[in-house]
Amino acid sequence: MQWCRWATNWKSHLPGKSTGPEEDDYFDFLFKIILVGDSDVGKTCIVQSFKSGVFMEKQQNTIGVDFTVRTMNIDGRKVKMQVWDTAGQERFRTITQSYYRSAHGAIVTYDLTRWPTFESVTHWIQEVEQYGAASAVFILIGNKSDLQSERQVLFEDACTLAEERGALAAIETSAKVAHNVDAAFMLMARELMMRNGLTVVDQHSPASMRLSNSHPINRSDSSQKKSCC
Repeated sequence: MQWCRWATNWKSHLPGKSTGPEEDDYFDFLFKIILVGDSDVGKTCIVQSFKSGVFMEKQQNTIGVDFTVRTMNIDGRKVKMQVWDTAGQERFRTITQSYYRSAHGAIVTYDLTRWPTFESVTHWIQEVEQYGAASAVFILIGNKSDLQSERQVLFEDACTLAEERGALAAIETSAKVAHNVDAAFMLMARELMMRNGLTVVDQHSPASMRLSNSHPINRSDSSQKKSCC
């Protein structure tokens, strides 16, 4: 698993299961999550993967904002995630900024095969900080991890930036193969549940969550996949 995490008092753990199609309107928690980032970084594909596991190679650019919802079962609690997929084009910026205000969390997305989209991350974080709630949580996601031969952004650079800017985590995902997509939303949901006063059962320590082929980013062994926490 390609991710890094650092925060004191961390008690989140994976995995969790979705309840599937919405059966009723009952829920224990309702969280609004907004996805931001440059055009063509794969935000819509991430949302579709999270919602239904479907990947479509060709996607039209989002116009304004798209909306989807999925209810997850976490420790016996029904957590409804409202996910708002925003357009990355400048001409929609005024429209999308209005959706920041009521968001509990933000997923700032870049394409790890395109360096300029990573350079834009600082801008997107500033927008979250400027227009979002002071308590909003954000995760940094590098999408298209299935295209390793085309990589332009090192995971170490993403971890460094995320830590400097106070992100909850930095994670690399692939919407195409559904890698780490659910994990990112699950991590976000658990953090928000804890911030809303729920004690999440700590069945696994952070160390036990590391897969056998991962290691902390500050170690020098580069023969394994990297994570930092």
